[in-house]
Amino acid sequence: MAAESFDGHHAGDQHALGESLGPVVRQICDGRLGPIEWFRSVWQRGGAATGLATWTDARIGGVPRPVMVKLPIGPVEFGWTVQLGGVEFDQFDAPESCARPTPRVYAAGESVGGYDLAWVVMERLPGKPLNTRPDGEAFERLIRAAARFQRDAANARPIGTAPNPPDWEAHVAKARQHLRDGVVAEPQRWNEALKRVQKMADRLVERWAARPINAWCHGDLHLGNAMERGGAESGLGAGSCVLIDLALVHAGHWAEDALYLERQYWGHEQALCGVKPVSALARARRELGLENGEDHSVIANVRRVLAAACVPLLLDREGNTRYVHGALEVLERVLPQLARI
Repeated sequence: MAAESFDGHHAGDQHALGESLGPVVRQICDGRLGPIEWFRSVWQRGGAATGLATWTDARIGGVPRPVMVKLPIGPVEFGWTVQLGGVEFDQFDAPESCARPTPRVYAAGESVGGYDLAWVVMERLPGKPLNTRPDGEAFERLIRAAARFQRDAANARPIGTAPNPPDWEAHVAKARQHLRDGVVAEPQRWNEALKRVQKMADRLVERWAARPINAWCHGDLHLGNAMERGGAESGLGAGSCVLIDLALVHAGHWAEDALYLERQYWGHEQALCGVKPVSALARARRELGLENGEDHSVIANVRRVLAAACVPLLLDREGNTRYVHGALEVLERVLPQLARI
C-alpha cells in the first residue's frame, strides 16, 4: 500500500513527531541505529526534527559512531544530501569519501510509519560551525567548501534550469515608492540612486537573465552552515569543512553563492576580514579545474545592483541601519561601472 502523505505537522510539532517515529526509523535500520536523543535546534527555521544517536555497523568496524537523524526532510535537501553524501560502506572511510563537502549518509528513506516523510541518518560532525570563529581563515574554508560542493554537484547531475527570477523592475519601483513612507534613512540619496537604476533596469534585467547557468549553487552559504570535519580521517586536515542544510540548492551562475555571502556583510565589510567572496570563489574554482567563464565581474555587479535596489522593501527583515546604508553605498559605487552594459 502506498504511504500516506502527512500534512498536519507544524514546526512546533517536530520534536513530538521525531519521538513518535524514531522507533520506526530504528527498526528500519535493523538495529544499527541506537536510541535517538531528539532536541530542538534553535537555528532551524522549521521543517525537521533533529536527533543525536550512534550507528554501529560491522561493515565499518563495528564501533559505535556518532550520527545525526533528521526527519522529515524536504525533497530538495533529501535528494542532494543522499546523492552527495551516499557512500558504499566498503568505501565509507576512504580518503575520497572523507573529503566530501557534505555529510556522509549512513541510511535514508522516503517514508516512515506509513507516511511520506523522508529521513536521513548522517555523520555527526565533531567540530563546530565556522561562525564560532569568524576569522579570515573561516571564510576561506567556507569558500573552498563551496567550490568543492559546486564541483561535486555538477558531477552528480546535469545543471538544471534556474528558478524564475523576481520581477526586478516592479520591485525597484516599489522600493522607490517606499521611500515616501519616511522609514528609510537618507531618502534623497536613495531616490537618486533608484532613479538611475530604473533608467537602466531593462538592460540590467536582460543582462542578468542572459547569465550562464553553469553551477548548482548551495543557496544559503554562510558560516553557520559550515561545520568543521577536521581530524586525520577527513583526508583534508584541520582546514576542511562540510556544508550542511541543502534545502535551497538551485541551478544558477556560480557567483551567486559568493554574492549571497557578500550581501550579508553590506555595511559590515570589515567582518569579512579582507576576504572578497566572489574573487575567492573564482580562485577556489580555478584550483579545482572549474571554468569560471567570461564577464563574471560584470554579472556580479548586475546582481549587486538589483539586490541593493530592493533593500528598502525588506526593512522588516533587513532593517539594520548599517546594512541599509551599505546597500546604498554599493549602488552608488557599482552603478557607474555598469553604464555601458
